[in-house]
Amino acid sequence: MAYDDSPYRRRSAGVPEPGGHGDPGHGDPGHGDPGHGDPGHGYSGDPGYGDPGNRTASGYQTSSFTTAGAVTDAGAGTATTTTGRTRGGGRRSAGRRSGHRRPAPGLDDVFDDPRHGEPGRDRLAVHVVWETILLAVVGGLGYLLYQEDPTVTGAAARDPLLVYATGLGLLVLAAGVSLRAGAPNLAIGPVAIAAALHFAENGDNGVLPVLVTAGIWAVVLGVLTAVLVTGLQMPGWAGSLVAACVAVVFIQQRAAPVDLQGAFDPTGQAVFLFGGFVAVAVLGGILGTVKPVRRGVGRFRPVADPALRRGATAAMVTSGALVVSMGLAVGGGVLLAAVGGGPVSPSVGLEWSALAIGAALLGGTSVFGRRGGIFGAVFAVVGLTIFIRYADLRQLDIALYATAAVTLAVGLVVTRLVETFGRPRVRQEVEDAEPPPEEEDEWVEPPPQSWTPAVTQDSWSATLPAQPARARERWDTGNHWG
Repeated sequence: MAYDDSPYRRRSAGVPEPGGHGDPGHGDPGHGDPGHGDPGHGYSGDPGYGDPGNRTASGYQTSSFTTAGAVTDAGAGTATTTTGRTRGGGRRSAGRRSGHRRPAPGLDDVFDDPRHGEPGRDRLAVHVVWETILLAVVGGLGYLLYQEDPTVTGAAARDPLLVYATGLGLLVLAAGVSLRAGAPNLAIGPVAIAAALHFAENGDNGVLPVLVTAGIWAVVLGVLTAVLVTGLQMPGWAGSLVAACVAVVFIQQRAAPVDLQGAFDPTGQAVFLFGGFVAVAVLGGILGTVKPVRRGVGRFRPVADPALRRGATAAMVTSGALVVSMGLAVGGGVLLAAVGGGPVSPSVGLEWSALAIGAALLGGTSVFGRRGGIFGAVFAVVGLTIFIRYADLRQLDIALYATAAVTLAVGLVVTRLVETFGRPRVRQEVEDAEPPPEEEDEWVEPPPQSWTPAVTQDSWSATLPAQPARARERWDTGNHWG
């Protein structure tokens, strides 16, 4: 008949027609046969709403101090193939993540920083490479200085240089401690100048009373700074800028250079002073390689929203780092004033803050906090001391601000290298192996359904089944007439 060729006909030719409409025994699409995974209502166990047998596959000197020249340094687990169902009834692409497995980090990484942070141990190879380069540069500068002044290896020229390096080194340590804690201290220079002025005015009373008095004021200033930084969860540079202004107020009460009082000369203990600086710097660097210490000291480092509080542990450690930083700045200022032997000029002191922070960055400490090397600070201090002495001998007349600017610029480049190549290996491998994650609520369009299903025994046709004709008897046979 004509309706046999209708475009709505789904029945393949040559397949026997089911016998009846909506027959539950044959998985009728109108009623959702539970026995055959009916595509109409999906009453079978298959969560994909389709017939389980018919699924579709998817897919850096002019300053207050006499210069160095005048004094003759994933979570554990596997990233398996994502084949979860989506709201559209389809399936996520099975081939996009197949074969990618998450490397399993150590168990301690799971609880490393429960809220934020990268799991795994920071890599130190970048620090080894950079410190080797720094050592070579220091060797080259030392050779140039020796060519210019061969007497530099004698005690008369060496000891003042070592004391100068120690004073600068204490400032660099102060910067490094605050940087490691993720709260850079800009008040280092002003506090050092204030301590130097106080020592110049009261040095005849003895160096120890001067250090005690200046140290107490430094602790008070450090605590106030810590309240601003950690109590309000503010950046370290912002809170320490307030402390720098307070120190500058003390400095500006002196209108002229202050002559040194007393006869304290630290050059007699130059080797011990410098050796103590080196020991503290290296010991701190070694402790910084221990993962819990490294993470604990740098916990204030912002890893998500910087305004989010990082907890009581981060606040306590960062507060201690700021206080220690102020105390180290006092010691550095007193040594630089004592080794100069001349008047101490009142100045703002920010050039010393810039130089100290730049040297710390140059040594491999990250400006973001936490990360740093072992010998980098020592090499940076020695290199800068040699360069300042060499520039003075050659009468190059390079301003301290210029040296600080270049040091800062190079230090920022080093920070970029440290942050790029010092990230935990586990995290790096996971990001290299895993493709960009797709949204969990992504709508995936279901595969198009063919009008002609592979399983055809449940199909129906508008054509009525052929009815067998009842055999007729011949009219002339049988007894039809009674």
